[in-house]
Amino acid sequence: MDENQRVWNEKVATKIIKNLEQRRMEGSYTPTAAQAKDEIIGMIPRGTTVFRCGSMTATGMGLWEAIAALPEVKLIDPYQPGLPREEGLELRRRGLTADLMIASSNAITLDGKLVNLDGMGNRVAAMAFGPPKVILLVGMNKVAPDLESAIARVKHYAAPVNSIRYGLKNPCVETGLCTDCKTPQRICNMWSIIEGHMIANRIHVKLIGENLGY
Repeated sequence: MDENQRVWNEKVATKIIKNLEQRRMEGSYTPTAAQAKDEIIGMIPRGTTVFRCGSMTATGMGLWEAIAALPEVKLIDPYQPGLPREEGLELRRRGLTADLMIASSNAITLDGKLVNLDGMGNRVAAMAFGPPKVILLVGMNKVAPDLESAIARVKHYAAPVNSIRYGLKNPCVETGLCTDCKTPQRICNMWSIIEGHMIANRIHVKLIGENLGY
């Protein structure tokens, strides 16, 4: 990584972590995805049930395979190949009562707000109130200066790219930008903006000094 980028990442991450603490959330910074993977694995005690969400950040670092191999740890995985739709929905419901949820955030602001947009809503629901512990893996490419720019990033970048990833026929797949469509396959249905938490340190944001996920 470019040295200037490394310095920027560290300075900005330090600022965000301080702001997260004021919002009763935890934050930590790790310069590489490989190191972050090891640190996340170290945060999962034996006997834990882990809810997997559709995080390309976690997928890219091979985290799900590493968790599945942990002794006495059960991974609730609604993304198993060939899984029938109803079974996938049931696993998502079970994920709300898991011990630990691991996901990403579509964006994070400099002052520590978490901005997310879901199609089905299971991710934002569990993030807000569900598993006793939530770990969010966030590449520094998802940092936005303020709430307005965070929402724009999610709507006009993350959502279209994910629509392309899922092979959907939404207008944004053709244009690259949100057109506020009303298609049945629309994945921009449920917004979540987390500004703080009444349960101190339930949410841990692991900032990573690489461009990861969408």
